[in-house]
Amino acid sequence: MTQLPLYNWLKERAAGVMLHISSLPSDTGIGNLGAGAYRYIDFLNTTGISIWQICPLGPTGFGDSPYQCFSAFAGNPYFIDLQPLLQEGLITKEEYGSLADLPLDHVDYGALYLAIWPVLRKAYERFKTSNKKQFLDYGSVAKFQKDQGHWLEDYALFISLKESFGDKCWLDWPPEYSDAQLAKSQNFSNDVKNAADAHVFFQYLFYAQLNKLRAYAGSRGVEIMGDAPIFVALDSSDVWANSELFQLKKNGQPKAVAGVPPDYFAVDGQLWGNPLYDWAMHEETGFAWWIQRIKSNLEFYDIVRLDHFRGFESYWSVPSTETTARNGTWIPCPGLELFKALCKACPKAKLVAEDLGEITEEVNELRAITGLPGMAVLQFAFDGDADNTYLPHNYESNCVAYSGTHDNDTSLGWYQALDDETQDYIRCYLGITGDTIAWDLVRAAIESSALLAIFPLQDLMSLGNEARLNTPGIPAGNWQWRYQPYQLDQLQSDSSTYLREHLALYGR
Repeated sequence: MTQLPLYNWLKERAAGVMLHISSLPSDTGIGNLGAGAYRYIDFLNTTGISIWQICPLGPTGFGDSPYQCFSAFAGNPYFIDLQPLLQEGLITKEEYGSLADLPLDHVDYGALYLAIWPVLRKAYERFKTSNKKQFLDYGSVAKFQKDQGHWLEDYALFISLKESFGDKCWLDWPPEYSDAQLAKSQNFSNDVKNAADAHVFFQYLFYAQLNKLRAYAGSRGVEIMGDAPIFVALDSSDVWANSELFQLKKNGQPKAVAGVPPDYFAVDGQLWGNPLYDWAMHEETGFAWWIQRIKSNLEFYDIVRLDHFRGFESYWSVPSTETTARNGTWIPCPGLELFKALCKACPKAKLVAEDLGEITEEVNELRAITGLPGMAVLQFAFDGDADNTYLPHNYESNCVAYSGTHDNDTSLGWYQALDDETQDYIRCYLGITGDTIAWDLVRAAIESSALLAIFPLQDLMSLGNEARLNTPGIPAGNWQWRYQPYQLDQLQSDSSTYLREHLALYGR
């Protein structure tokens, strides 16, 4: 008897656009959950696009990567829309205006860090002084604390302690604080307590504003698809408060770290440095932490893309003494048991498998059993092999076709960097001149048999490598690109009708 897949949710053709929240326009130095996001949803609605894919929304640390966050459950306070706080008197015009010197066309994370935190802290102090139980219609702060109790207290204490110790990694804190259980028994200063309460308030604002945005998106026929990185950062409240769930030495240092072997993106592989899970302990707990995590992701997103799905079958374990990811070992893990537990706890979850990289038959089998849609990236398709799984004629329907991802160059930048022979092959395969290559790849994704087609906004805008969001393996200068309002207005004016008609032509 053929085994039915655990999940089988992707049944209709649709299209989406990829754009991280940070790339939205605003006058506070970074995209946020305010007017720019609502305007973007309206644009998607006018084009017939029904999915908005974003990167992880967690609070970022050194390097500003949304894939290395201080918590797998928290939201990034940078994304809080400050306009309601201004309108309700929690911040002044002068304080709001202090962010006006931040750039509009990119994110300057250093300047943002210095400018936004004093404003957020003043907003919290005024809310605290008001003795109000809630802000606007955001619901009760106390109820939010109760509902998010499984992570919020740990996170707030972690961040407040981190601030008190000069933003050092928790491994460098005094021993009575680097041990989370010991830390919770300490008598904290008023400053630490107040800082923890402030971070609870920031999460309260973030969650409420994201819920409002998601509800608005739903009313406009748009679902939000977000990423869940498979690993968490070593310097995170997740590891600090749940050290037993990770492969750590007695001193807290990782026994081995995560990464991937040499691939398309990096000749030395990618040494991510994340601690590895103690999967035996996760099994022993019935995967409770993972279930809570996915449930939390489903509070953020309608669809969750599981980053590095390959790591749920076996993970690349690199000795912590290595300086590259070359010398690692694939170690099996209980991925199927995890997904059975997730399916029981979240039977209606819409999950996507990021199954790029070195994929084995075992990984393909796991994805087939789980039923999760995989990914096909057109920029990986044109190596001259007609059997390349990323060529559109090889797609299965339970699949998400991408022109490129947040880790790729823009399609225009990618094409311009190719050799003449590869460019010629692309033109022959797609039957194009190559003069509008970004749109050519967008059309190829739309016209493919993949049930879901997604493309970065940069490709719809035909932007070059100046608009690249991230270059894997490069530690600085990423996650900075932002578009300007006039660019979206121009795109809507020039292309929304064509895009809607083309999507309809191919049943999306």
